Amino acid sequence: MFTGIITGVGRIAAIHDLGSSSSHGKRLSIATPDGYLDDVGLGDSIALNGACMTVTTLDPATKQFTIDISAESLDKTAGLTEASARINLEKALRASDRLGGHIVSGHVDGIGTVSRFAPVGESWELRIVAPPALARFLAYKGSITVNGVSLTVNSVSDGPQGSEISINLIPHTVENTSLGGLVEGSRVNLEIDTVARYVERMLQAGAIPLPTQTNKP
Repeated sequence: MFTGIITGVGRIAAIHDLGSSSSHGKRLSIATPDGYLDDVGLGDSIALNGACMTVTTLDPATKQFTIDISAESLDKTAGLTEASARINLEKALRASDRLGGHIVSGHVDGIGTVSRFAPVGESWELRIVAPPALARFLAYKGSITVNGVSLTVNSVSDGPQGSEISINLIPHTVENTSLGGLVEGSRVNLEIDTVARYVERMLQAGAIPLPTQTNKP
């Protein structure tokens, strides 16, 4: 589990094929900031742009670690096949850690497309078109994870191509995550709020009765 609070910005240092066909995945070498790997061990979980991955090798001397990512995961995520790309990193949540963002599983639910990223006053407005399948999970002032970053939805506008959400990014977020490098047309990993996921399931199963209207005399 994660919180959507980025603990470092890394870089994809190398990409190696795990096989010769499209059904094979990739091995990624990730370069990290100074000291980032000091408390990391083999088998630990680290989210890369919001996608939970397992550390398979460590090289503290070069400040790098590797992960293996399957073809299925590559197909369902964005931004993990671009050499030298900057990526958001978050180590798995400890039981004693503060929950600074919101509960994040590290499982990407869909890929959104940036429709606008521009400064507004001292902040930045980020608009993203989310796939239609995610529309029912998006709400005003609700939580959304974008490339691993916990953010608050400022508005939702539904359309035939999906739902466009607007998000405000403060300068600290732009400067300390890879979101500052987004441009119109960028593809981003989205994870919906975990609570919204379970509420939707309970509604479908009839565990939560929908309110009924009664006619007062």
